[in-house]
Amino acid sequence: MILLLDLCYRPGSLSHSEFVSPIRHIVGRAGKNVRAAHYSEADSLPQGISGVILCGTALKDNGYLEHQDRFRWIGEITVPVLGICAGMQVLAGLLGGEVIEAPEIGMTEVAVMKGDLVLGDERTFPAYELHNFGVTLPPGCSELARSDECLQAFLHPEKQWRGIMFHPEVRNDWVVEGFVKTLNQGKPE
Repeated sequence: MILLLDLCYRPGSLSHSEFVSPIRHIVGRAGKNVRAAHYSEADSLPQGISGVILCGTALKDNGYLEHQDRFRWIGEITVPVLGICAGMQVLAGLLGGEVIEAPEIGMTEVAVMKGDLVLGDERTFPAYELHNFGVTLPPGCSELARSDECLQAFLHPEKQWRGIMFHPEVRNDWVVEGFVKTLNQGKPE
């Protein structure tokens, strides 16, 4: 089972439908069960979870940045994590990176700089961006992809934490599907 962590401004917000529900659909289509929780209601990893996805938020929904202490428990988990946009910012903060101003809205070209199980081989592909902030590369992480404006993906190889700045739920479902495949759970749930 995969835990989807909703980073939107409040539980049950309309943004949930835009940023969490599409990820739920992609994960389900990839054959895995999902459990969703709002970050304000999560303080540990539930039993039976084999991976975590920190979902994105709306452009001006940055309240999660004021509550970094609510994410400390993630630093202690041992399952793979995928942070999408706001989720990448949370992961970078937990790993010692910084959140910086780096606005991008709309389609952009993402260049994969280093091959990866989730992003695939070195190449460029179009992706949808919706963010005011980017991140600096956290210590110990590998830069996987970037756009002209900012870091687009990183990997912490020991923790198997991946951060991606673009929104794969818009045009790049294969990214979420690739993350699900890396969990090595075998048969569909």
